[in-house]
Amino acid sequence: MPGKKRVLILCTGNSARSQMAEGLLRHDAGDRLEVFSAGTKPSFVRSEAITVMDELGIDISGHRSKGVDEFNGQQFDYVLTVCDNVEESCPIFPGQTVRIHHSFEDPAEAQGGRDERIAVFRRVRDEVKRYLSDFPPAGTSIH
Repeated sequence: MPGKKRVLILCTGNSARSQMAEGLLRHDAGDRLEVFSAGTKPSFVRSEAITVMDELGIDISGHRSKGVDEFNGQQFDYVLTVCDNVEESCPIFPGQTVRIHHSFEDPAEAQGGRDERIAVFRRVRDEVKRYLSDFPPAGTSIH
């Protein structure tokens, strides 16, 4: 689709927050956006993230953790940083990129048993979902 806007969502590990945001935005934006996620220190997609996204009917089980270097030289209309570490070290992308930052708690650092960790992932997922419900922010356009 010509004119489809490109969005890159960045966090440190590309294991939870950015993966959930990618799944949510892809689901909600339909064919209006091309959505990607990456991390400055990629690791693996957390099983808890897959579980809580599945609760919404969004399958991210095929996602993989990607490094931001995979996207070097590519143009994005929006770069969303979802943690403070990445916001401070976010690479520069060519073109007229709108950078947007909102830090979310890292659910990958949740302690306790699986039920306690799932509860934290669910809460962060819901915070990300609320945040993205107004994407793109006022004053920007994806049309």
